[in-house]
Amino acid sequence: MTTSPVSLTRDGEIATITFNRPEQLNPLSVEFQQALLTTLTQLQDDETVHAVVLTGSGRGFCVGADLTAMDDGQEDPRSLGERVYQGMHDLSNRIVLTIHNFPVPVVAALNGAVAGAGVGLALSPDVVVAARSAYFYLPFLPRLGIVPDLGSTWFLERVLGRARATGLALLDERLSAEQACAWGLIWSCVDDQDLHAEAVRLARRLARAPIHAVQEARMAFDAASSHSLREQLAYEAVRQRDLLDRPAFKEGLQAFRERREPNFTKRKSSG
Repeated sequence: MTTSPVSLTRDGEIATITFNRPEQLNPLSVEFQQALLTTLTQLQDDETVHAVVLTGSGRGFCVGADLTAMDDGQEDPRSLGERVYQGMHDLSNRIVLTIHNFPVPVVAALNGAVAGAGVGLALSPDVVVAARSAYFYLPFLPRLGIVPDLGSTWFLERVLGRARATGLALLDERLSAEQACAWGLIWSCVDDQDLHAEAVRLARRLARAPIHAVQEARMAFDAASSHSLREQLAYEAVRQRDLLDRPAFKEGLQAFRERREPNFTKRKSSG
């Protein structure tokens, strides 16, 4: 193959990363993961990027591990488990953490099948919108005898609760995009032909927020998941003590008084 497994396009301040192995439904090959991590790292350091859209080409967003490449006959003294573990440590888990901690908002546009490790990848962005033809599928335990990975257990249990997360992990059933939306797993479900436009629209809205907004939202909800109510109330008070003295609040307050849209400082102009 001569084309890159990941393509990058720009529309002003919005960067779109597209998974580019449609004939295979975009599996997580080593080549794919290396290209994706490199692209994410480049965008991380590009201060003209104010939001990122993550999507796939063809009928699949990502179907997880490239099982055809898991060859026990490789000339490597390590077991398959040891090799996969190292790959998760070096690449896969780094990708999920990079997306989840990205300096600007990330929108996932799920264009089709989301299976296996692709589930964790799909849920790591800040906002997830799916085409009606998209679905989630976890074959790990019922088909392969291994646990869901790339953060799938963390995201699903936190959002859906133990009962639904366990059912998805064990029952070998697809979760449609519409049902995922009804359960609160994703932000919205749209007609297939509207997916890209809706994802970009959401990305532009997110890009208008203060530059620290996405990080603060992530930290606040992560803290809430492990705090008691008393602890979370104290956390919120501490964050307000800091944030109320920042320029963003002053601009927001002034815009409210003047009945206009706030104009927050950006990383850099995208030209």
